Amino acid sequence: MTPAARLQAAIEILDLILSGRPAEQALTGWARTHRFAGSKDRAAIRDHVFDCLRCQRSFAHLGGAETGRALILGLLRAKDQNAAEIFSGQGHAPAPLARPEAAHAPGPMPENVALDCPDWLAPDLRHSLGVDFAPVMQRLRQRAPVFLRVNPARASLQQAREVLARDQIDTKPHALAPTALEITGNARKLRQSAAFAEGLVELQDAASQAVIHALPDPAGLRVLDYCAGGGGKALALAALGAHVTAHDANPARMQDLPARAARAGARITLADAPRGTFDMVVTDVPCSGSGSWRRAPAGKWRLTPAGLEALCSSQTQILHDAAGRVRAGGWLCYMTCSMLRAENAAQIDTFLAAHPEFRLILQRQFTPLDGGDGFYLAVMQKLD
Repeated sequence: MTPAARLQAAIEILDLILSGRPAEQALTGWARTHRFAGSKDRAAIRDHVFDCLRCQRSFAHLGGAETGRALILGLLRAKDQNAAEIFSGQGHAPAPLARPEAAHAPGPMPENVALDCPDWLAPDLRHSLGVDFAPVMQRLRQRAPVFLRVNPARASLQQAREVLARDQIDTKPHALAPTALEITGNARKLRQSAAFAEGLVELQDAASQAVIHALPDPAGLRVLDYCAGGGGKALALAALGAHVTAHDANPARMQDLPARAARAGARITLADAPRGTFDMVVTDVPCSGSGSWRRAPAGKWRLTPAGLEALCSSQTQILHDAAGRVRAGGWLCYMTCSMLRAENAAQIDTFLAAHPEFRLILQRQFTPLDGGDGFYLAVMQKLD
């Protein structure tokens, strides 16, 4: 495919996403009906789509509308590229610019538009991030780094780097976690690499790893991962010597976990209804995902006040339910990939007021300025 044809494909996919189709579903559906597109074509198209979703407000401002075509036009204008040369209508290129498109002269951008921040969320984000608000929102407009978690049960950090290098995958350690590697070259080769196939590494954000290493030492403890999802944190805990039970309200989310655990050499028990109490209960709760909007940018635009309120109610209930699973002297660990105080410190304040049997021993807030995703952790201990 030509570069212009890739942009036309991105336009079509963006229109599907703007109509309500999930981004991954739209990309996968397009690929299935356009099998002539090679892997490099699909990767380039995906990059265009996600670049536009991260910067949807500012690109719509530059392009003159909130359509796939206008977003791609905004993307080109943001890069100071000659859109008329690409919108040529030749071959599979986008149709030539209409007179209003060519004549569109965008005025100055309001700050929230330039930062690609929803207006209704800006006050909450400002309150939560303080002086970091603008730098964080700028960082969320950029592509996220690709991080790996080295599995200490299979290899040391250096050994994993050497095995990855044999497959031409370049990496460097990251300061957020002792198990973290950032891929600096050939990230798309990872899933075909020996290091991945043999369980030496797993894809996991550096901040997500950092919160695991900030927990009390889990070695030898009975740990319940109460909102396990795909199992990334369950695997990380098991690699540190925990006896992990994984649970999720939707067990289908854990369907790949047994295979991932086998590859990693980890023993994890799956439980639809965990019984008894545990030394540590980890709750990585459903949240707005505001800390990971670089990776899932459509979520920034689809979140609503009612949706955030529902998430906060769910988080409150999960904390209440999980508290009963903690033994006396054990730990309740609350995590989100959010940067909103309403989902983080405010939740913990409310929980502690209702549960005086717990005391707060640690709080940490990571933002993309630290290098990884935005992530929050609170560790509470149940009094004897």
